[in-house]
Amino acid sequence: MIIRPQYMNQLKIYRDVPLVKILAGIRRCGKSTILEMLRDDLLKSGIAADHIISMRYTSEDFDDGMTDKDMYKSIKTQMSDAGRYYLLLDEVQEIDGWEKAVNSLLENANTDIYVTGSNSKLMSSEISTYLTGRYISIPVYTLSFAEYLDFKQSDSRSPKELLNEYLRFGGFPIVALGNFDEHSAYQIVEGIYTSVITNDITKRHNIMNYDLFNRVVKYIVENVGKTFSANAIAKFLKGEGRSLSVEAIYNYLNWLEKAFVIYRCQRYDLQGKSVLKTKEKFYLADASLKYSIMGFNPKSIAAMLENIVYFELRRRGYEVYIGKNETKEIDFVAVRRDERIYVQVCRRLPEESDREVANLLEIRDHYPKYVVTLDELASGNINGVKIVHLADFLLSAEY
Repeated sequence: MIIRPQYMNQLKIYRDVPLVKILAGIRRCGKSTILEMLRDDLLKSGIAADHIISMRYTSEDFDDGMTDKDMYKSIKTQMSDAGRYYLLLDEVQEIDGWEKAVNSLLENANTDIYVTGSNSKLMSSEISTYLTGRYISIPVYTLSFAEYLDFKQSDSRSPKELLNEYLRFGGFPIVALGNFDEHSAYQIVEGIYTSVITNDITKRHNIMNYDLFNRVVKYIVENVGKTFSANAIAKFLKGEGRSLSVEAIYNYLNWLEKAFVIYRCQRYDLQGKSVLKTKEKFYLADASLKYSIMGFNPKSIAAMLENIVYFELRRRGYEVYIGKNETKEIDFVAVRRDERIYVQVCRRLPEESDREVANLLEIRDHYPKYVVTLDELASGNINGVKIVHLADFLLSAEY
């Protein structure tokens, strides 16, 4: 088992803190494995095996009729004394009212609780009043490039060679662990995508016109890294002779977001210092989702570079926005407490660098500014703007 230290370090910080630790992310991003790592770490730290209760609530592992009371009783019966128990509860969203059971276990037993899930019932905005103020949410993403290199540590290729593979194959752990060709890798990712769409969206929300829903998804995938609105999608569909209300499109976007397929990135007005409510961008949970749906095209790499940088910033704890500086756009404004960085992303230098650098130089503050590129000759500093190769940016501990 390859350890993912970022998540283990976070879980150690919150160990024995009286909060429910919620690990949430798209299916197959590694949440269950993180719980296995946690179990091993607890055992190594001296916790008795019979005081670690691991439960998995997938449809294959439990009766569909299980209630929150059943969940509570099945866990409580495994507690044979007054000692502290560590509860590792996987895919809890499959149990209606799971938060009631978890809250009761937090209140009425000597427990430290960790849960995982893959849809909206684990998003902070959706958790009912039972857990208000009593949980910490830890987002789980597919592999970062640094983690990908850990998974490929026996591979003799250079980091930049492996970066090319990472750009094509994405960061789902099951793909990184294998030695798949492109076709097989995308088949695996397509299976993950189909599972998410079927179990977390179409069944849950009773979507009848799957073909139309799928066309909306394809539009979003085609436009990753571009600003668009629900109105724009409605007009596009109308041009194809299809009809779908703006409200239905808002629902589709909302459901895809709650299943962690897409992530919303809002615009931030650098002049007015406010978050704007229009023309957001959406990024895919993993670049390979695009290729599994539409096939790989080298020309699509440019659009997906933003996707990769966006999630690297999220992994590092930044809140990430698109920057609006009067009429200019900054790809990313990343804010973490009192820190801030600005990032422009481009595939090649020098033809794109002048515009990217100029946009950054118009920002009149002293926060770090980067242009991140795939250009092999990328390096240096232009009037304080750092030019950085993507691999170096993804592996840097500087920011």
